Amino acid sequence: MRIGILSRDPKLYSTRRLVEAAEQRGHDVQVIDVLKCYMNITANQPSVHYRKQVLSFDAIIPRIGASVTSYGTAVLRQFEVGGVYSINESIAISRSRDKLRAHQLLARKGVGMPITGYAHSADATDELIEFVGGAPLIVKLMESTHGKGIVLAETDKAAEGVINAFRGLNANFLVQEYIEESKGSDIRCFVVGDRVVAAMQRTAKEGDFRSNLHRGGTASVIKLKPEERSLALKAAKVMGLDVAGVDLIRSAHGPLVLEVNSSPGLQGIERVTGKDVADMIIEYLEKDAHKGPNKTKGKG
Repeated sequence: MRIGILSRDPKLYSTRRLVEAAEQRGHDVQVIDVLKCYMNITANQPSVHYRKQVLSFDAIIPRIGASVTSYGTAVLRQFEVGGVYSINESIAISRSRDKLRAHQLLARKGVGMPITGYAHSADATDELIEFVGGAPLIVKLMESTHGKGIVLAETDKAAEGVINAFRGLNANFLVQEYIEESKGSDIRCFVVGDRVVAAMQRTAKEGDFRSNLHRGGTASVIKLKPEERSLALKAAKVMGLDVAGVDLIRSAHGPLVLEVNSSPGLQGIERVTGKDVADMIIEYLEKDAHKGPNKTKGKG
């Protein structure tokens, strides 16, 4: 197969591993920077161009960064218009990147999450804090990645200050219940197709509440409970993602979904678990791509 990987940097660990895995399985692979693509969107000849060549692939693996979601998904849609298979669809990536939309879709399907509030008006600040049970609570920017733009407010007064500061910057944000019993740990479940192929527990460094490895957190192998495995699969399915990193947290009333990531990194999960996740992704792509072009999964 001729496989295109949409990634802005071929040197990134995840991109390199996917290239290696695909080539080892006999595929022809090209890494494409989506921002350097341009498109012919006419009805008769829908095409994507890159460095003066028309791109032709049997399958696409999108590794679209959060900062280029809009243009990246537009390029991916153009491939889809041309009948090219993508392991994750453009609409599914868009759903997962819009945190408010993602929370609403998950809630509609009964997926357990920390109590979350959202409002535009400053008049609703007190009610937002009350919704989530008061401080301590989390204030999270919609565009947050790798733990950036996420603040723990330990008192109601501090929460009010953070909310008003974010609002003053015209930033979109969510207010979320803080799960104290998790003790700064969460679980990354790596979903490929209808299986959780690997999982690790991430723990925040001392003095922090964010477990992201990019922020100095540590990780270890963890054995998932059946309900955690089922929840991760359900969350990925609601988003319509065939490859996803589903972040869970253990609470006093069961596992809860924190986030569903459409371009989960491979470095941490492969090094911690010792599993060849890249190969699993390519193996799944081989089987699923033969079914033909994507059919939109999920709603909303």
